[in-house]
Amino acid sequence: MAQWVTIWRAAQLVGVPRSQLQQRVRAGEIGLSDGLVATQDLLALYPQAQFESAGMADRVGQIRDEAFGRRVRERLLPSQEVLAQRLFHQSQELADVQRHLQHYHALVIDLRTRLRALLEEAPGDARLQDLERQLGSGLARVLATAPVDVLDVMDDMLKVVSAEVTLRPSGHRFTVEGRDTLLQAGLRAGLHLNYGCGNGSCGMCKVRVISGEVLRTQHADYPLSEAEKAQGYVLACAHTPASSELTLETLEAGGPADIPQQELVATVRALQLLAPDTMQLHLQTPRSQRLRFLAGQSVTLGLAAAEGCRAEHPIASCPCDDRNLHFLIPRNADDPVATRLFGGAVQRGDPVTLWGPVGEFSLADGALPLVFVACDTGFAPVKSLIEHALSLDAAPSITLFWLATRPDGHFLANQCRAWSAALDQFESTLVTHADAAEGAAQIARSLRADLFHIDCAFYLAGPGRFVDTLATELHAAGVPAAQIHTEVTP
Repeated sequence: MAQWVTIWRAAQLVGVPRSQLQQRVRAGEIGLSDGLVATQDLLALYPQAQFESAGMADRVGQIRDEAFGRRVRERLLPSQEVLAQRLFHQSQELADVQRHLQHYHALVIDLRTRLRALLEEAPGDARLQDLERQLGSGLARVLATAPVDVLDVMDDMLKVVSAEVTLRPSGHRFTVEGRDTLLQAGLRAGLHLNYGCGNGSCGMCKVRVISGEVLRTQHADYPLSEAEKAQGYVLACAHTPASSELTLETLEAGGPADIPQQELVATVRALQLLAPDTMQLHLQTPRSQRLRFLAGQSVTLGLAAAEGCRAEHPIASCPCDDRNLHFLIPRNADDPVATRLFGGAVQRGDPVTLWGPVGEFSLADGALPLVFVACDTGFAPVKSLIEHALSLDAAPSITLFWLATRPDGHFLANQCRAWSAALDQFESTLVTHADAAEGAAQIARSLRADLFHIDCAFYLAGPGRFVDTLATELHAAGVPAAQIHTEVTP
């Protein structure tokens, strides 16, 4: 008998990206019932998940040696307390099933006994004879030996090593693995959860547990009131799921307007010259204060050692790692921060003040194919958006065009090649042209030649002439304005 699982769980079971399953749902290859997928449909499309018939001991050995077993072994297992809680909940579910089966068994035996007594009183009653045959054949089918649904076995195993969390009212889902807290796992999944310090001091990450159970795994100083505790509120930064399924009530940021302005002092963790004219600045925020931002946004950097040494730069890293912030700084004589960086005036351990975030260049909701087009260091906000899109795992495909107007313009080409090699849904094209506007026109011709459908979300970042030229070409091709997102960078 088929089991029903969510798209999230189905992707885990067969080892494919969630976006791939969603694409097959849209194509009509997989049917949904109340948002759930039947395991028999999964096995029909992914027969590699089915194992040959064998005894249970052999089957466990097969699972251990297959890709699924490797995926489980490679995960960092939860703590002993969390594992014990989840096993306890599964044992409760098993006990409930066994109790129901015992009641049903007693009911069937009683019915069969009474039916036979009625047949003795009326041996020629055809209706009673037919009912007895139906009961006998039904019992035979129930008691017949049937192969174990391997996806059910794998699903039970996943419920021990990971937990699935559903957020209300948004309906977003994410998986908590290993020793992650609710907040860490939610941010890693690309969700815009509300939080502040991330270490249990501010209380901004309060969520209400609607169903399921949680276990506190981190110390927290923020005191919840007795009323909040009675209503089921916990701190997402200090708790992890104790049950395999959890439903939480919380608000999420819907866009840049929902992200508060912040000021904090970070520390220079590393400086790396990616190319003669491009420096990667790695800042680390304090444990007690994280920068909350959306992928694609910018902040103002201020160097304490120089009066008025400030400049705005896009963040080139994903919000899923809010302590480690990367910036791709181009050599620019008009930028005081860049001048000091390339002049060697900034060293590891130096303080840098951050103000922000600012900017509307963020990933829009939806499941359209994503096309990113960047010019030179316009790749910085695009890189942040791509990493965020990969963490969401919802886009059917991701395509990158990167124009370089100078010899060292593709300073992270290896990163693009790594994405292309590792991800089936990701493609990248590196373009070189000395003029930004002409390069944009060349990319527009490539888009038409590759038959890109207008029903994509386009994200353009680079100098004004580059962005304007490409946006005009897309408008002329019939792409709706709401699907074109732009960011002008130096």
